[in-house]
Amino acid sequence: MRHYHSLEETSLQNSWLTVGVFDGVHRGHREIIQRLVRDAHQNNAPAAVLTFHPHPANVLTGKDIRCLTTPDERAEILGSLGVDAVITQRFTPDLSTVPAHEYMATLKQRLGLSHLLIGYDFALGKGREGNALRLAEIGAELGYTVEVIPALGDESGVISSTSIRKLISTGNVSEAGKLLGHPYMMAGAVIHGAGRGRKINFPTANVDYPVQKATPTNGIYACWAMLREERFMAATNIGFNPTFTPERQTPSLEAYLLDFDRDIYNQYLKLEFIARLRDEIRYTSIDALINQIQDDVNQTRAILSTLR
Repeated sequence: MRHYHSLEETSLQNSWLTVGVFDGVHRGHREIIQRLVRDAHQNNAPAAVLTFHPHPANVLTGKDIRCLTTPDERAEILGSLGVDAVITQRFTPDLSTVPAHEYMATLKQRLGLSHLLIGYDFALGKGREGNALRLAEIGAELGYTVEVIPALGDESGVISSTSIRKLISTGNVSEAGKLLGHPYMMAGAVIHGAGRGRKINFPTANVDYPVQKATPTNGIYACWAMLREERFMAATNIGFNPTFTPERQTPSLEAYLLDFDRDIYNQYLKLEFIARLRDEIRYTSIDALINQIQDDVNQTRAILSTLR
């Protein structure tokens, strides 16, 4: 899979394409992606995905929408589903004013677009004029066809990135994982912290996560920690560490990896959130904190042992 960071650097022929933010690449998105890959490859054509960053709503409305996936994370997931090319285009106010016909002509030129798969409520171009009907009209002129995929829902309704963000913001990572079709993930380089965990025999990996990521509400979580090709159980804390740093403004992300004792500073660590254990608590004594951490470790081991 190739990840392009602009249309200008992309050159494809006879591509089958879908377009959207695809934040999280959730189960609804996967319906489109899997059909795209299957049908494109049956027609000996490359399967391409055009996505945008930052989120268009951030640019157009000024909202602070935290992403479920960074552009690189999104591309990695799409590649694992068989996509041949991912194009991440920077979304700007100017891009939002480009007429649908002009934009589709660019896609035809850069990607050799032959077939376009879109979701049931998709639209692009100035004023969202490029709905399914309009895109099909433009396709008849430029030489591509359009296919509309209905929404995928479950007992709670249509699956959306918005609903998943709400679940994550309340700490319901297990339900968010069901809608995503994979555990919610945060990742970053392991950086130096205050070293308090090592002093009480629970050394934690402090993860420098991207600030634009949707962050689960403060608390303790059972996670899988991925270090290259290795996987470990981890009791993970998100929050302000009120026992020691109640004045902290930005939540820290610290993971205690079970049955692990190595120096991993500056290495890239991924954390998959499986279940929320409890709220973050301020303790009046170190002994009380140690006892609670041990209980968190036991709970983490019990939960993840059933998922090996």
